[in-house]
Amino acid sequence: MVTLLNGVCDIMKYDYLVVGTGLFGAVFAHEMTRNGKKCLVIDKRSHKGGNVYCREKDGINLHEYGAHIFHTSDKKVWNFVNQFAEFNNYINSPIANYKGEFYNLPFNMNTFHKMWGVNTPAEAAAKINAQKASVRGKPQNLAEQAVSLVGTDVFEKLIRGYTEKQWGRKCEELPAFIIKRLPVRYIYDNNYYNDRFQGIPMGGYNKIINHLLSGSDVELNRDYSEHRGDFAGLAEKIVYTGAIDEYFGYVLGELEYRGLRFETTRLEIENYQGVAVMNFTDSDTPYTRIIEHKHFEFGNQTVTYVTKEYPSSWQRGGEAYYPVNDLSNQELYIKYRALVDREKNVIFGGRLAEYKYYDMDKVIASALTAASIENNG
Repeated sequence: MVTLLNGVCDIMKYDYLVVGTGLFGAVFAHEMTRNGKKCLVIDKRSHKGGNVYCREKDGINLHEYGAHIFHTSDKKVWNFVNQFAEFNNYINSPIANYKGEFYNLPFNMNTFHKMWGVNTPAEAAAKINAQKASVRGKPQNLAEQAVSLVGTDVFEKLIRGYTEKQWGRKCEELPAFIIKRLPVRYIYDNNYYNDRFQGIPMGGYNKIINHLLSGSDVELNRDYSEHRGDFAGLAEKIVYTGAIDEYFGYVLGELEYRGLRFETTRLEIENYQGVAVMNFTDSDTPYTRIIEHKHFEFGNQTVTYVTKEYPSSWQRGGEAYYPVNDLSNQELYIKYRALVDREKNVIFGGRLAEYKYYDMDKVIASALTAASIENNG
């Protein structure tokens, strides 16, 4: 615990001040304390874990900031996380709901059979190839890019509405590179991920985070940006996992993000939708998906909790979920990276500090690499 006297830290000294208790910060702190270093980990929220935080209600672990399904092909990362929790055999098989029509995701033979009545991979490929031909030359926007990959029917029913809600713009106004590729499988397979390892930690992600941070001092409700002076000189190095533009006081301008609003409801029934994740792909439904949390851990409770996810615009001070990776934002990020290179004794890591969408396994791998460099440097 840090003692503050008139806003100034006392003589307690740390090797690392880690800003953020999410996966990057927690993994880094764990690795450093394991090697005899002393870490103080702070977070502006009232709980540990960042966006993987789970809230337990009626024996159900609610994914407070949206569905977090662990998947990886990196055996080192898989072995690492299994030190702290046992993972179940959950397989992500979401359903797309288009105006009451239900389709399997990712796009596979089950999807194509439902959409067109085709029975063989050759029939499905012929249908898609015929529709792809409507795009000539290099795709100029996301709409053309998507059609060039999966055809018009799949795009209009299963991509357009969801994407436009997610980004708050028409697909014709979004850059093509946002959808570089789309999974198209000519097999009957509803497993969303191709990764070798997949599952949900039994007991929720809090179990992993608590283990990772057990060797560190942790301070919650501590906003680094607002109280930076309080922590000056406290540690040899800073590990910063917050927004990169916020760290520099937005001196070059704000990077853009998309926000999310969650609406969670307790229902006095055992099973609401029969699947953990259901995407609503039409443009009229205001939310993008409904999460039924109990299905992540095969719950048999007599009640259930469902969360509707509403995409929203983002303003400074709100939670930033998805970086808007268009050309202008990437150019601004590159300018901030140039400022990072001038910083001494500060390590930037994680989705906000690196302005990129990270899968959980990639965050962990990045933190392990950063810790290894520190330990071997």
